[in-house]
Amino acid sequence: MRTEPKLTRLDRVFARLDREPERPAHIDVPKMSRHRIVLFAATLAFYGAIVWAVVITSWLVRLDWQVMFFRPYQQWSEIHWFVDYYVVLGQRGPTAVMVAAWLGWRSWRQHTLRPLLALGVSLLLLNITVGAAKYGMGRLGPHYATTIGANEMWLGGDIFPSGHTANAVVTWGILAYLASSARAQRWLSAVSAVTSLGVGMATVYLGTHWLSDVLLGWTAGLLILLGLPWFEPLIARAEDAIFDLRDRLRARGRRTPAEPVGAPPVLVTPVPADRDDVAAHAARAPVYLAPGPHTTRSERTPITPAGSRRPPHPERHPRGSTPSARPVTGG
Repeated sequence: MRTEPKLTRLDRVFARLDREPERPAHIDVPKMSRHRIVLFAATLAFYGAIVWAVVITSWLVRLDWQVMFFRPYQQWSEIHWFVDYYVVLGQRGPTAVMVAAWLGWRSWRQHTLRPLLALGVSLLLLNITVGAAKYGMGRLGPHYATTIGANEMWLGGDIFPSGHTANAVVTWGILAYLASSARAQRWLSAVSAVTSLGVGMATVYLGTHWLSDVLLGWTAGLLILLGLPWFEPLIARAEDAIFDLRDRLRARGRRTPAEPVGAPPVLVTPVPADRDDVAAHAARAPVYLAPGPHTTRSERTPITPAGSRRPPHPERHPRGSTPSARPVTGG
């Protein structure tokens, strides 16, 4: 009885690195369900509540000032070096490169551009929405605050909401959004939540953001992930357009190339009138002439140049003439 060899963990890892023969059919595209719409509406209401609480200088602003005066970076100075490195997980450049590399491998393996296009759409929405809110409300950060207890709004700042926090939510959350199984989605959701939570608290520890900035950053990033299914039809159309363009370029490259301009002309010999010679004439290979203008033999440059210094030989005779008899001398 023949048994299949048992694969080791390393064999399974290398098997996952192989490209699938075609696009997997089990990958589901998230839909904008009623449950997701309710979550989106609740998150949007929470977003508005945070902005209103800061605008009216409520208890949330007082909490911001209390945390700022506590100065966590001085209270726990021994972890300052670690927080400086950890906060990089919220910077747009490094995180986008890392996540794009992973999603690019998935796009190649599964024959689809949806992972990369979804990342691009989410980052575009992040830049538009968070950027507009930052410059629209113009709040100053803790290091640049001018009046104790004030909300520091509309003073030319750009820290409300926290861009680091929102970027961490979107960049790491997109991995859970694009997960191909429910188990992977749960694990990646937990990892992205912990990572974005740590990035937000790291900015508060360093004193670069108010606590309310971080709360609004979490909410802004979550809104983008919840509303991303609305853009799935656009992503699908963009993917089809890119693949159609690729197919047209490939078809254009497979066309037979045209005859080069400098190709030698084919000398066509006349077909003999005798029918018996037609088959023999057809079997002959075409005769090609050398490129360039053809000249007769009389017009070609002679091999021996005119005015040669070599004296003419007395015994030479032109071709076709009969040499005269050599005189016989007595000896």
